[in-house]
Amino acid sequence: MTSSIQPKTYSPTPSRQVAFLGLGVMGYPMAGHLARAGHGVTVYNRTAAKAADWCRELADAAIAPRHAATPREAAAGADIVFCCVGNDDDLRSVTLGADGAFAGMKPGAIFVDHTTASANVARELARAALLAGLQFIDAPVSGGQAGAQNGVLTVMCGGDASAFASVRPVADAFARAITLLGDSGSGQLAKMVNQIAIAGLVQGLSEAIAFGQNAGLDMAAVLDVIGKGAAQSWQMDNRGKTMIEDRFDFGFAVDWMRKDLGLCLDEARRNGSALPVTAVVDQFYGDVQRAGGNRWDTSSLVTRLRAKG
Repeated sequence: MTSSIQPKTYSPTPSRQVAFLGLGVMGYPMAGHLARAGHGVTVYNRTAAKAADWCRELADAAIAPRHAATPREAAAGADIVFCCVGNDDDLRSVTLGADGAFAGMKPGAIFVDHTTASANVARELARAALLAGLQFIDAPVSGGQAGAQNGVLTVMCGGDASAFASVRPVADAFARAITLLGDSGSGQLAKMVNQIAIAGLVQGLSEAIAFGQNAGLDMAAVLDVIGKGAAQSWQMDNRGKTMIEDRFDFGFAVDWMRKDLGLCLDEARRNGSALPVTAVVDQFYGDVQRAGGNRWDTSSLVTRLRAKG
């Protein structure tokens, strides 16, 4: 099996005992980088076989990795518990209750949530952690599957400054930028800003590519040229040519983007923001889902223009 955890040079940092909950597309390599960086890692995954597979892949780590049957067992004795699951309800399921991580964490330990979730659940769990004598950082990430595999994610954080200072050198194992942006919920709000910006960029790039193809242009050559000017973006550099080639297998699925945009639109209704472009692009992603593209990556937005053209 080819490893999804790519080689990286890690900054020296004292070994910590950590846990990681959720070994999906993002969590699997993130936890792997923590183990490769020399930390003692115990993992939990809803599908236990995947946790066992992860331990086998990381068996040569300096500190032997372990897997646990429940979030509580995984969190026991950890200095920091990292988490990356699907949504608000998944997050509550691994933190709260008799088998949740909060019940197993030692006093003063820090829970770091990399799930893209609502700002409300971040604040809710920060309060619950405080009552339990724990600390909570909401820390959604950007960079997609490739960023997780290569250990170069961007991490947007909300929470206590002293807890953040403890987490930062450990999270450097899978991040290239990690920033505290304010109180609890600020990380999730920043991730919403990120997704709003991406939605408009991908739609604009999709329209540009479809227009150019309908005009009979060599779009690979066009992107090379305009990518050296004001139209340049990460999306153009990394997804433009694959959009031309109808390749949509780069990890961050349309289903996940719709979940994220739903969070953005819900928060906008609460804070009075107008998101007209985001609302329309969300509907366009719905078209992609209805065409069977649920698991295509977000650059597949271009397909609905071809279907109509």
